[in-house]
Amino acid sequence: MKDSNFLKEHNAKSLWHPMAHPGDSLANRPAIITSAQGVKITDVDGHEVVDAVGGLWNVNLGFSCQPVKDAIAAQLDVLPYYSTFRGTTNDQVIQLAEELRKFFAPDGLTRAFFTSGGSDSVETALRLARQYHKIRGEEGRTKFLSLKKGYHGTHMGGASVNGNANFRTQYEPLLPGCHHIPAPYTYRNPFNETDPERLAQLCLQALEDEIAFQGAGTIAAFIMEPVLGAGGVIPPHKSFMPGVREICSKHGILLIADEVITAFGRTGSWSGSRHWGVQPDMMATAKAITNGYFPFGAVMIADHMTETFEKDTTGKAAIGHGYTYSGHPVGAAAALACLAETQRLNVPENAAARGAQIHRGLLALQEKYELIGDVRGGHGLMCALELVSDRATKAAVDKKTIGKLQKVAYEAGAMVRVSGPNIILSPPLVLSDGEAATILSALDAGFAAVS
Repeated sequence: MKDSNFLKEHNAKSLWHPMAHPGDSLANRPAIITSAQGVKITDVDGHEVVDAVGGLWNVNLGFSCQPVKDAIAAQLDVLPYYSTFRGTTNDQVIQLAEELRKFFAPDGLTRAFFTSGGSDSVETALRLARQYHKIRGEEGRTKFLSLKKGYHGTHMGGASVNGNANFRTQYEPLLPGCHHIPAPYTYRNPFNETDPERLAQLCLQALEDEIAFQGAGTIAAFIMEPVLGAGGVIPPHKSFMPGVREICSKHGILLIADEVITAFGRTGSWSGSRHWGVQPDMMATAKAITNGYFPFGAVMIADHMTETFEKDTTGKAAIGHGYTYSGHPVGAAAALACLAETQRLNVPENAAARGAQIHRGLLALQEKYELIGDVRGGHGLMCALELVSDRATKAAVDKKTIGKLQKVAYEAGAMVRVSGPNIILSPPLVLSDGEAATILSALDAGFAAVS
């Protein structure tokens, strides 16, 4: 490996970072992570910290999950690649599909369409939604509804249903026919409503109103995260997702659960949909399906949809969509090992306990520091702090302050993620209570440095 000076000097000279201004990457050197063990990462200077980001929401089992590493290595020796396009398949992907069918049976999902990652999974679900309605003779159902503040990846379809202008404005015009309703976000919403249950009902009313305005017969699907993740960790009231399910069913609209983040235990339940007692029509998954060790994803599909596709005799159900790496045998082997280890460790149980611990700690920090306007979490290892310069006006904190806070927290022992005015925490689900305490103490140090 090149020495540390070479790496620091050349990082942004030959690559552009995702989700960053190229000029900023040149001016502000990123942390160069060179190794990891357990839930800790080590940078090029030898500084070790707890990874409170979990890679990017995806390293649920930490960086030392040997069964997944072994499965990848073994599969590379046997069959490193073959296509699953019509006419060929592989042994690993068949076994994985059967295991996922069993895992997602309580969610009412029985078929898998494999992808290369989360954005691919969302794109696949959107396309299959339109095709489903065409097979059934409802060609006019082409529109999509989603939540403001929601995040659904970066493909043109995903960006179109995204509810954050940062992922839209510079790439418009996007896919036509995508419309958004207010998110059940108690800290900031157009209704100025702070009661979560009342706000959920207002948002559901807004959904009904938008359906009436657009015409139910023009809408293919509603897509939502069970707990909004990248938008700032926004958990809805328990009545919200069941209410969405009821409205969608009433109007013949498919419900797509974007569980790229929430599937496989992150919420303290095996899936985010199950957390709220809802069965979606499709579920987009990725990230933790291989513990982040291999780019892979799956769209899980409900029985009534599979029947519509599989019993079609018109030819309309032929799927003209897929990826070179759909059902990659190495990814499938990794996913099989990861799913087995995820279940063996019963990760939702620890996610719920450590999530509650961190959430309590964040509430204590809020009492201590005026910079913290809102604390969100309480559903597994998904937590966020929204920082403000003034609690009364809720004016967002400036970039310099939150940047310094992140830097000091890193120096004090924890990598935390900054997204706008939010500090987002999504550590591995195998986090210990001591490691959770380290995250909280590092944040405390960060806030002390900027207060």
